[in-house]
Amino acid sequence: MANLHEECGVFGIWSPAEQPLAETVYYGLYALQHRGQEGCGIVVNRDGVFSAHKGLGTVGEVFTPAVLADYPQGSMAVGHVRYGTTGGNSLANCQPIVINHRKGKLALCHNGNLSNAYALREELELKGAIFHGTSDTEIIAYLITQSRLSAPSIQAAVSRTMDRLDGAFSLVMMSSAKLIAVRDPYGFRPLCYGKTEDGSYVVASESCALTAVGAEFIRDVAPGELIVIDEMGIHSDTSHCGSRKRAGCVFEYIYFARPDSVVDGISVHGARKMAGRLLAKRHPVEADLVVGVPDSGLDAALGYAQEAGIPYGQGMIKNKYIGRTFISPGQGNRVNQVKIKLSAIAEEVAGKRIVLIDDSIVRGTTSKKIVTLLREAGAKEIHMRISSPPFVSPCYYGTDVDSKEHLIACHHTVEEIADIIGADSLGYLAADDLRQMTGALSCCHACFGGEYPTPVPECIAKDRFERPLSERPPKKKK
Repeated sequence: MANLHEECGVFGIWSPAEQPLAETVYYGLYALQHRGQEGCGIVVNRDGVFSAHKGLGTVGEVFTPAVLADYPQGSMAVGHVRYGTTGGNSLANCQPIVINHRKGKLALCHNGNLSNAYALREELELKGAIFHGTSDTEIIAYLITQSRLSAPSIQAAVSRTMDRLDGAFSLVMMSSAKLIAVRDPYGFRPLCYGKTEDGSYVVASESCALTAVGAEFIRDVAPGELIVIDEMGIHSDTSHCGSRKRAGCVFEYIYFARPDSVVDGISVHGARKMAGRLLAKRHPVEADLVVGVPDSGLDAALGYAQEAGIPYGQGMIKNKYIGRTFISPGQGNRVNQVKIKLSAIAEEVAGKRIVLIDDSIVRGTTSKKIVTLLREAGAKEIHMRISSPPFVSPCYYGTDVDSKEHLIACHHTVEEIADIIGADSLGYLAADDLRQMTGALSCCHACFGGEYPTPVPECIAKDRFERPLSERPPKKKK
Protein backbone atom coordinates (compact mmCIF):
# COMPACT_ATOMS: atom_id res chain seq x y z
CA MET A 1 0.00 0.00 0.00
CA ALA A 2 2.40 2.63 -1.28
CA ASN A 3 2.02 6.33 -0.61
CA LEU A 4 2.37 6.93 -4.34
CA HIS A 5 0.13 8.99 -6.56
CA GLU A 6 -0.48 7.81 -10.10
CA GLU A 7 -2.05 10.11 -12.57
CA CYS A 8 -5.09 8.96 -14.50
CA GLY A 9 -7.22 6.49 -16.38
CA VAL A 10 -8.53 7.15 -19.90
CA PHE A 11 -11.42 5.58 -21.78
CA GLY A 12 -12.98 6.06 -25.20
CA ILE A 13 -15.63 4.38 -27.33
CA TRP A 14 -16.68 4.62 -31.00
CA SER A 15 -20.03 3.10 -31.93
CA PRO A 16 -21.45 2.33 -35.40
CA ALA A 17 -24.85 3.59 -34.21
CA GLU A 18 -26.04 6.14 -31.70
CA GLN A 19 -26.68 4.69 -28.26
CA PRO A 20 -26.50 5.78 -24.58
CA LEU A 21 -22.70 5.81 -24.45
CA ALA A 22 -22.42 7.83 -21.23
CA GLU A 23 -23.48 4.73 -19.30
CA THR A 24 -20.84 2.62 -21.03
CA VAL A 25 -18.11 5.15 -20.23
CA TYR A 26 -19.40 5.30 -16.66
CA TYR A 27 -18.82 1.56 -16.21
CA GLY A 28 -15.44 1.77 -17.90
CA LEU A 29 -14.33 4.57 -15.58
CA TYR A 30 -15.55 2.59 -12.57
CA ALA A 31 -13.17 -0.18 -13.61
CA LEU A 32 -10.36 2.41 -13.78
CA GLN A 33 -11.26 4.18 -10.53
CA HIS A 34 -8.11 2.84 -8.85
CA ARG A 35 -6.06 5.09 -11.15
CA GLY A 36 -7.52 8.33 -9.83
CA GLN A 37 -10.17 9.60 -7.44
CA GLU A 38 -9.66 13.37 -7.48
CA GLY A 39 -11.98 14.07 -10.38
CA CYS A 40 -13.60 12.61 -13.47
CA GLY A 41 -15.46 13.57 -16.61
CA ILE A 42 -17.38 12.23 -19.61
CA VAL A 43 -17.97 13.85 -23.03
CA VAL A 44 -20.49 12.38 -25.49
CA ASN A 45 -20.45 13.24 -29.19
CA ARG A 46 -23.79 13.29 -31.00
CA ASP A 47 -23.39 14.27 -34.64
CA GLY A 48 -20.58 16.70 -33.82
CA VAL A 49 -22.27 18.24 -30.79
CA PHE A 50 -20.39 17.60 -27.53
CA SER A 51 -22.21 17.13 -24.21
CA ALA A 52 -19.83 17.29 -21.25
CA HIS A 53 -19.94 16.94 -17.50
CA LYS A 54 -17.05 16.71 -15.07
CA GLY A 55 -16.46 17.27 -11.40
CA LEU A 56 -14.30 16.67 -8.36
CA GLY A 57 -14.72 13.31 -6.67
CA THR A 58 -15.19 9.67 -7.61
CA VAL A 59 -17.18 8.36 -10.56
CA GLY A 60 -20.15 7.47 -8.36
CA GLU A 61 -20.15 10.87 -6.70
CA VAL A 62 -19.91 12.94 -9.88
CA PHE A 63 -22.15 10.86 -12.16
CA THR A 64 -25.43 10.42 -10.38
CA PRO A 65 -28.35 8.75 -12.20
CA ALA A 66 -29.79 12.20 -12.88
CA VAL A 67 -26.55 13.41 -14.49
CA LEU A 68 -26.27 10.31 -16.69
CA ALA A 69 -29.91 10.66 -17.74
CA ASP A 70 -29.20 14.16 -19.07
CA TYR A 71 -26.68 12.87 -21.64
CA PRO A 72 -27.98 12.35 -25.18
CA GLN A 73 -27.29 9.22 -27.14
CA GLY A 74 -24.14 9.44 -29.24
CA SER A 75 -21.76 7.69 -31.60
CA MET A 76 -18.58 8.48 -29.66
CA ALA A 77 -17.61 9.30 -26.10
CA VAL A 78 -14.49 9.73 -23.96
CA GLY A 79 -13.97 9.69 -20.22
CA HIS A 80 -11.29 10.26 -17.63
CA VAL A 81 -10.48 9.66 -13.96
CA ARG A 82 -7.79 11.87 -12.48
CA TYR A 83 -5.13 12.13 -9.88
CA GLY A 84 -3.05 15.12 -10.92
CA THR A 85 0.72 14.92 -11.03
CA THR A 86 0.96 18.33 -12.65
CA GLY A 87 -1.49 20.93 -11.39
CA GLY A 88 -3.68 21.08 -8.34
CA ASN A 89 -7.01 19.49 -7.56
CA SER A 90 -9.39 21.95 -9.22
CA LEU A 91 -12.28 21.71 -11.64
CA ALA A 92 -10.22 23.56 -14.26
CA ASN A 93 -7.77 20.66 -14.28
CA CYS A 94 -10.42 17.94 -14.58
CA GLN A 95 -10.62 16.14 -17.88
CA PRO A 96 -11.64 15.60 -20.63
CA ILE A 97 -10.46 19.01 -21.82
CA VAL A 98 -12.86 20.30 -24.48
CA ILE A 99 -11.53 22.67 -27.14
CA ASN A 100 -13.73 24.68 -29.52
CA HIS A 101 -11.66 25.58 -32.56
CA ARG A 102 -12.26 26.91 -36.07
CA LYS A 103 -11.10 23.53 -37.40
CA GLY A 104 -13.54 21.66 -35.16
CA LYS A 105 -14.09 20.46 -31.62
CA LEU A 106 -11.69 18.29 -29.63
CA ALA A 107 -12.12 16.43 -26.34
CA LEU A 108 -8.81 15.27 -24.88
CA CYS A 109 -7.92 12.79 -22.09
CA HIS A 110 -4.33 12.29 -20.90
CA ASN A 111 -2.62 9.75 -18.68
CA GLY A 112 1.01 10.47 -17.87
CA ASN A 113 3.28 13.43 -17.30
CA LEU A 114 5.28 15.49 -19.79
CA SER A 115 8.90 15.88 -18.80
CA ASN A 116 9.24 19.00 -20.99
CA ALA A 117 5.97 20.60 -19.87
CA TYR A 118 7.56 23.70 -18.33
CA ALA A 119 9.53 24.60 -21.43
CA LEU A 120 6.57 24.00 -23.72
CA ARG A 121 4.19 26.09 -21.60
CA GLU A 122 6.67 28.95 -21.44
CA GLU A 123 7.06 28.85 -25.22
CA LEU A 124 3.31 28.92 -25.76
CA GLU A 125 2.76 31.74 -23.26
CA LEU A 126 5.40 33.85 -25.01
CA LYS A 127 3.36 33.39 -28.19
CA GLY A 128 0.20 34.62 -26.48
CA ALA A 129 -1.43 31.39 -25.31
CA ILE A 130 -3.75 31.76 -22.33
CA PHE A 131 -4.17 28.79 -20.01
CA HIS A 132 -7.25 28.20 -17.88
CA GLY A 133 -5.75 25.44 -15.72
CA THR A 134 -2.35 24.30 -14.52
CA SER A 135 -2.14 20.75 -15.93
CA ASP A 136 0.22 19.69 -18.69
CA THR A 137 -2.75 18.24 -20.60
CA GLU A 138 -3.79 21.73 -21.67
CA ILE A 139 -0.36 22.13 -23.26
CA ILE A 140 -1.03 19.09 -25.46
CA ALA A 141 -4.41 20.51 -26.47
CA TYR A 142 -2.81 23.83 -27.45
CA LEU A 143 -0.13 22.17 -29.55
CA ILE A 144 -2.68 20.04 -31.39
CA THR A 145 -4.94 22.98 -32.22
CA GLN A 146 -1.90 25.05 -33.23
CA SER A 147 -0.77 22.31 -35.62
CA ARG A 148 -4.30 21.82 -36.90
CA LEU A 149 -4.20 25.23 -38.61
CA SER A 150 -1.79 23.91 -41.25
CA ALA A 151 -2.19 20.14 -40.98
CA PRO A 152 -4.39 18.37 -43.54
CA SER A 153 -6.22 16.34 -40.86
CA ILE A 154 -6.64 16.01 -37.12
CA GLN A 155 -4.48 12.88 -37.07
CA ALA A 156 -1.72 14.74 -38.90
CA ALA A 157 -1.91 17.52 -36.30
CA VAL A 158 -1.67 14.94 -33.50
CA SER A 159 1.30 13.29 -35.22
CA ARG A 160 3.12 16.63 -35.46
CA THR A 161 2.37 17.29 -31.79
CA MET A 162 3.91 13.97 -30.81
CA ASP A 163 7.21 15.28 -32.19
CA ARG A 164 7.11 18.10 -29.61
CA LEU A 165 6.28 16.05 -26.54
CA ASP A 166 8.68 14.23 -24.25
CA GLY A 167 7.81 12.00 -21.33
CA ALA A 168 4.68 9.99 -20.66
CA PHE A 169 1.47 10.47 -22.60
CA SER A 170 -1.23 7.94 -23.30
CA LEU A 171 -4.01 9.93 -24.96
CA VAL A 172 -7.60 9.26 -25.93
CA MET A 173 -9.25 12.09 -27.84
CA MET A 174 -12.33 12.72 -29.90
CA SER A 175 -12.93 15.10 -32.78
CA SER A 176 -16.30 15.65 -34.39
CA ALA A 177 -15.88 12.52 -36.51
CA LYS A 178 -12.96 10.49 -35.18
CA LEU A 179 -11.79 8.70 -32.05
CA ILE A 180 -7.99 8.84 -31.69
CA ALA A 181 -5.66 6.94 -29.35
CA VAL A 182 -1.97 7.74 -28.87
CA ARG A 183 0.77 6.15 -26.79
CA ASP A 184 4.14 7.84 -26.32
CA PRO A 185 7.17 6.22 -28.00
CA TYR A 186 8.54 5.04 -24.63
CA GLY A 187 5.29 3.29 -23.73
CA PHE A 188 5.40 4.60 -20.17
CA ARG A 189 1.68 4.26 -19.46
CA PRO A 190 -0.56 1.42 -20.65
CA LEU A 191 -3.17 1.71 -23.38
CA CYS A 192 -5.15 -1.00 -25.16
CA TYR A 193 -8.24 -1.46 -27.29
CA GLY A 194 -10.95 -4.01 -27.98
CA LYS A 195 -14.27 -4.52 -29.69
CA THR A 196 -17.81 -5.29 -28.53
CA GLU A 197 -20.30 -7.65 -30.15
CA ASP A 198 -22.20 -4.72 -31.67
CA GLY A 199 -19.08 -3.51 -33.48
CA SER A 200 -18.09 -0.71 -31.11
CA TYR A 201 -14.39 -0.07 -30.58
CA VAL A 202 -13.25 0.64 -27.03
CA VAL A 203 -9.91 2.16 -25.94
CA ALA A 204 -8.83 2.14 -22.30
CA SER A 205 -5.86 2.43 -19.99
CA GLU A 206 -6.25 -1.18 -18.84
CA SER A 207 -7.82 -4.35 -20.17
CA CYS A 208 -9.98 -4.64 -17.04
CA ALA A 209 -12.03 -1.70 -18.34
CA LEU A 210 -12.64 -3.49 -21.64
CA THR A 211 -13.93 -6.50 -19.74
CA ALA A 212 -16.19 -4.28 -17.64
CA VAL A 213 -18.08 -3.05 -20.74
CA GLY A 214 -18.19 -6.37 -22.56
CA ALA A 215 -15.44 -5.65 -25.08
CA GLU A 216 -13.07 -8.34 -26.26
CA PHE A 217 -9.42 -7.38 -25.92
CA ILE A 218 -7.68 -7.03 -29.29
CA ARG A 219 -4.21 -5.75 -28.39
CA ASP A 220 -2.16 -3.10 -26.65
CA VAL A 221 -1.48 0.15 -28.45
CA ALA A 222 2.20 -0.03 -29.37
CA PRO A 223 4.62 2.59 -27.99
CA GLY A 224 4.59 5.48 -30.47
CA GLU A 225 1.45 4.27 -32.24
CA LEU A 226 -1.40 6.57 -33.29
CA ILE A 227 -4.75 4.86 -33.88
CA VAL A 228 -7.70 6.49 -35.64
CA ILE A 229 -11.21 5.02 -35.50
CA ASP A 230 -13.98 6.37 -37.72
CA GLU A 231 -16.75 5.18 -40.04
CA MET A 232 -14.09 3.80 -42.41
CA GLY A 233 -12.75 1.47 -39.72
CA ILE A 234 -9.57 1.47 -37.65
CA HIS A 235 -6.29 2.88 -38.97
CA SER A 236 -2.80 2.69 -37.46
CA ASP A 237 0.07 5.15 -37.87
CA THR A 238 3.34 3.63 -36.67
CA SER A 239 5.66 6.37 -37.91
CA HIS A 240 6.71 7.21 -34.34
CA CYS A 241 7.19 3.60 -33.26
CA GLY A 242 10.78 2.66 -32.50
CA SER A 243 11.93 6.27 -32.21
CA ARG A 244 12.68 5.75 -28.52
CA LYS A 245 13.82 2.79 -26.45
CA ARG A 246 10.83 1.16 -24.83
CA ALA A 247 10.49 2.11 -21.16
CA GLY A 248 7.14 0.98 -19.80
CA CYS A 249 6.62 1.82 -16.13
CA VAL A 250 7.54 -1.20 -14.01
CA PHE A 251 5.35 0.16 -11.20
CA GLU A 252 2.29 -0.64 -13.27
CA TYR A 253 3.03 -4.29 -12.46
CA ILE A 254 4.07 -3.63 -8.86
CA TYR A 255 1.17 -1.40 -7.83
CA PHE A 256 -0.71 0.84 -10.25
CA ALA A 257 -2.57 -1.57 -12.53
CA ARG A 258 -5.45 -3.75 -11.39
CA PRO A 259 -4.45 -7.41 -10.82
CA ASP A 260 -6.90 -8.70 -13.43
CA SER A 261 -5.39 -6.52 -16.17
CA VAL A 262 -2.90 -7.68 -18.77
CA VAL A 263 -0.41 -4.94 -19.69
CA ASP A 264 1.79 -5.37 -22.75
CA GLY A 265 1.17 -9.10 -22.76
CA ILE A 266 2.05 -9.62 -19.11
CA SER A 267 -0.51 -10.59 -16.48
CA VAL A 268 -0.33 -8.14 -13.59
CA HIS A 269 -1.45 -10.87 -11.18
CA GLY A 270 1.22 -13.22 -12.53
CA ALA A 271 3.96 -10.59 -12.30
CA ARG A 272 3.12 -9.87 -8.66
CA LYS A 273 3.07 -13.56 -7.77
CA MET A 274 6.49 -13.90 -9.40
CA ALA A 275 7.77 -10.97 -7.34
CA GLY A 276 6.64 -12.80 -4.20
CA ARG A 277 8.42 -15.97 -5.25
CA LEU A 278 11.62 -14.04 -5.92
CA LEU A 279 11.31 -12.35 -2.53
CA ALA A 280 11.03 -15.73 -0.82
CA LYS A 281 14.21 -16.93 -2.49
CA ARG A 282 16.17 -13.77 -1.70
CA HIS A 283 14.86 -13.10 1.81
CA PRO A 284 13.78 -16.37 3.45
CA VAL A 285 12.72 -16.38 7.09
CA GLU A 286 11.23 -18.86 9.54
CA ALA A 287 7.61 -17.90 10.08
CA ASP A 288 4.14 -19.27 10.75
CA LEU A 289 2.03 -17.20 8.38
CA VAL A 290 2.35 -15.03 5.27
CA VAL A 291 0.05 -12.00 5.22
CA GLY A 292 -0.43 -9.56 2.36
CA VAL A 293 -1.36 -5.92 2.84
CA PRO A 294 -4.70 -5.46 1.04
CA ASP A 295 -4.99 -5.09 -1.84
CA SER A 296 -1.72 -4.60 -3.70
CA GLY A 297 0.31 -6.93 -1.46
CA LEU A 298 -1.99 -9.94 -1.74
CA ASP A 299 -0.70 -11.42 -5.01
CA ALA A 300 2.96 -11.14 -3.97
CA ALA A 301 2.09 -12.66 -0.58
CA LEU A 302 0.53 -15.66 -2.32
CA GLY A 303 3.66 -16.12 -4.42
CA TYR A 304 5.90 -15.84 -1.34
CA ALA A 305 3.83 -18.40 0.56
CA GLN A 306 3.86 -20.88 -2.32
CA GLU A 307 7.63 -20.58 -2.80
CA ALA A 308 8.49 -20.67 0.91
CA GLY A 309 6.03 -23.36 1.87
CA ILE A 310 4.57 -21.19 4.61
CA PRO A 311 0.77 -21.01 5.07
CA TYR A 312 -0.94 -18.02 3.49
CA GLY A 313 -3.55 -16.32 5.64
CA GLN A 314 -5.86 -13.35 5.71
CA GLY A 315 -4.37 -11.46 8.60
CA MET A 316 -5.78 -8.08 7.68
CA ILE A 317 -9.14 -6.75 6.54
CA LYS A 318 -9.59 -3.71 4.34
CA ASN A 319 -12.61 -1.47 4.56
CA LYS A 320 -13.85 -1.81 0.98
CA TYR A 321 -15.56 1.57 1.09
CA ILE A 322 -12.30 3.48 1.54
CA GLY A 323 -10.34 4.30 -1.60
CA ARG A 324 -6.63 3.86 -2.10
CA THR A 325 -4.78 5.67 0.67
CA PHE A 326 -2.42 7.43 -1.73
CA ILE A 327 -5.27 9.13 -3.56
CA SER A 328 -6.01 11.55 -0.71
CA PRO A 329 -3.70 14.56 -0.99
CA GLY A 330 -1.85 15.70 2.12
CA GLN A 331 0.10 13.71 4.66
CA GLY A 332 -2.45 14.35 7.42
CA ASN A 333 -5.30 12.91 5.37
CA ARG A 334 -3.16 9.95 4.38
CA VAL A 335 -2.36 8.93 7.94
CA ASN A 336 -5.94 9.40 9.14
CA GLN A 337 -7.29 7.18 6.39
CA VAL A 338 -4.86 4.38 7.23
CA LYS A 339 -6.36 4.26 10.73
CA ILE A 340 -9.80 3.42 9.40
CA LYS A 341 -8.82 1.57 6.24
CA LEU A 342 -7.21 -1.55 7.71
CA SER A 343 -7.74 -3.77 10.71
CA ALA A 344 -5.88 -6.89 11.86
CA ILE A 345 -7.59 -10.23 12.50
CA ALA A 346 -6.30 -11.10 15.96
CA GLU A 347 -7.47 -14.71 15.70
CA GLU A 348 -5.17 -15.23 12.72
CA VAL A 349 -2.04 -13.40 13.82
CA ALA A 350 -1.90 -13.62 17.64
CA GLY A 351 1.21 -15.41 18.86
CA LYS A 352 2.51 -16.05 15.34
CA ARG A 353 5.60 -15.10 13.41
CA ILE A 354 4.29 -13.11 10.47
CA VAL A 355 5.80 -12.43 7.05
CA LEU A 356 4.12 -9.19 6.00
CA ILE A 357 4.17 -8.47 2.24
CA ASP A 358 3.62 -5.00 0.77
CA ASP A 359 4.40 -3.50 -2.62
CA SER A 360 6.65 -0.63 -1.52
CA ILE A 361 7.78 1.71 1.21
CA VAL A 362 7.90 5.36 0.16
CA ARG A 363 7.76 7.55 3.26
CA GLY A 364 7.38 4.83 5.88
CA THR A 365 4.36 6.27 7.70
CA THR A 366 1.91 3.74 6.30
CA SER A 367 4.20 0.77 6.92
CA LYS A 368 4.76 1.80 10.52
CA LYS A 369 1.02 1.99 11.10
CA ILE A 370 0.42 -1.45 9.60
CA VAL A 371 3.15 -3.04 11.69
CA THR A 372 1.65 -1.40 14.79
CA LEU A 373 -1.78 -2.84 13.95
CA LEU A 374 -0.35 -6.36 13.81
CA ARG A 375 1.61 -5.87 17.05
CA GLU A 376 -1.52 -4.71 18.82
CA ALA A 377 -3.32 -7.80 17.51
CA GLY A 378 -0.71 -10.02 19.19
CA ALA A 379 1.74 -10.87 16.41
CA LYS A 380 4.89 -12.38 17.93
CA GLU A 381 7.27 -11.35 15.14
CA ILE A 382 6.80 -9.26 12.00
CA HIS A 383 9.18 -9.74 9.08
CA MET A 384 8.35 -7.24 6.37
CA ARG A 385 9.07 -8.06 2.75
CA ILE A 386 8.64 -5.53 -0.06
CA SER A 387 7.90 -6.62 -3.64
CA SER A 388 9.94 -3.77 -5.14
CA PRO A 389 13.44 -2.36 -4.60
CA PRO A 390 13.98 0.70 -2.36
CA PHE A 391 12.39 3.82 -3.86
CA VAL A 392 15.34 6.23 -4.11
CA SER A 393 14.69 8.58 -7.04
CA PRO A 394 11.93 10.96 -8.13
CA CYS A 395 9.60 9.99 -10.98
CA TYR A 396 8.75 12.43 -13.75
CA TYR A 397 6.40 10.25 -15.78
CA GLY A 398 3.11 10.08 -13.95
CA THR A 399 3.65 9.84 -10.20
CA ASP A 400 3.96 12.86 -7.94
CA VAL A 401 7.15 11.88 -6.12
CA ASP A 402 9.07 14.88 -7.44
CA SER A 403 12.00 14.97 -4.99
CA LYS A 404 14.06 12.75 -2.68
CA GLU A 405 13.03 14.74 0.37
CA HIS A 406 10.35 12.35 1.61
CA LEU A 407 11.81 9.08 0.32
CA ILE A 408 12.82 7.16 3.42
CA ALA A 409 15.29 4.93 1.55
CA CYS A 410 17.31 8.01 0.54
CA HIS A 411 18.07 8.84 4.16
CA HIS A 412 18.20 5.49 5.99
CA THR A 413 19.66 2.02 5.60
CA VAL A 414 17.44 -1.05 5.37
CA GLU A 415 18.18 -1.86 9.02
CA GLU A 416 17.29 1.68 10.07
CA ILE A 417 14.05 1.57 8.12
CA ALA A 418 13.15 -1.70 9.86
CA ASP A 419 13.66 0.01 13.23
CA ILE A 420 11.63 3.06 12.16
CA ILE A 421 8.61 1.01 11.05
CA GLY A 422 8.95 -1.42 13.96
CA ALA A 423 9.61 -4.61 11.99
CA ASP A 424 11.85 -7.44 13.20
CA SER A 425 13.44 -7.63 9.76
CA LEU A 426 13.02 -6.04 6.36
CA GLY A 427 13.83 -7.28 2.88
CA TYR A 428 13.34 -5.68 -0.54
CA LEU A 429 13.12 -7.18 -4.00
CA ALA A 430 16.45 -6.77 -5.78
CA ALA A 431 16.67 -4.58 -8.88
CA ASP A 432 17.82 -7.58 -10.92
CA ASP A 433 14.66 -9.44 -9.91
CA LEU A 434 12.51 -6.84 -11.67
CA ARG A 435 13.70 -8.15 -15.02
CA GLN A 436 12.60 -11.67 -14.09
CA MET A 437 9.22 -10.33 -12.98
CA THR A 438 8.51 -8.68 -16.37
CA GLY A 439 10.35 -11.14 -18.61
CA ALA A 440 11.91 -9.70 -21.75
CA LEU A 441 9.83 -6.51 -21.60
CA SER A 442 11.98 -3.37 -21.39
CA CYS A 443 10.77 -1.24 -18.46
CA CYS A 444 11.69 2.02 -16.77
CA HIS A 445 13.33 1.40 -13.37
CA ALA A 446 14.41 5.01 -12.77
CA CYS A 447 12.62 5.30 -9.42
CA PHE A 448 14.87 2.51 -8.12
CA GLY A 449 18.17 3.74 -9.50
CA GLY A 450 17.95 7.13 -11.19
CA GLU A 451 18.66 6.05 -14.78
CA TYR A 452 16.08 8.14 -16.63
CA PRO A 453 15.06 7.43 -20.23
CA THR A 454 14.48 11.17 -20.87
CA PRO A 455 16.35 14.34 -19.87
CA VAL A 456 15.56 15.41 -16.30
CA PRO A 457 13.01 18.26 -16.37
CA GLU A 458 14.25 21.76 -15.51
CA CYS A 459 11.33 22.30 -13.14
CA ILE A 460 9.95 19.17 -11.54
CA ALA A 461 7.53 20.16 -8.75
CA LYS A 462 3.90 19.06 -9.15
CA ASP A 463 2.78 22.63 -8.44
CA ARG A 464 5.29 24.22 -10.82
CA PHE A 465 2.58 26.21 -12.61
CA GLU A 466 0.98 27.33 -9.33
CA ARG A 467 4.00 28.49 -7.30
CA PRO A 468 4.51 32.06 -6.10
CA LEU A 469 6.37 34.20 -8.62
CA SER A 470 9.43 34.40 -6.37
CA GLU A 471 9.83 30.60 -6.46
CA ARG A 472 9.55 30.10 -10.21
CA PRO A 473 12.51 29.77 -12.59
CA PRO A 474 13.25 32.99 -14.52
CA LYS A 475 11.26 33.45 -17.71
CA LYS A 476 13.03 33.38 -21.04
CA LYS A 477 13.25 36.70 -22.82
CA LYS A 478 11.59 37.19 -26.16
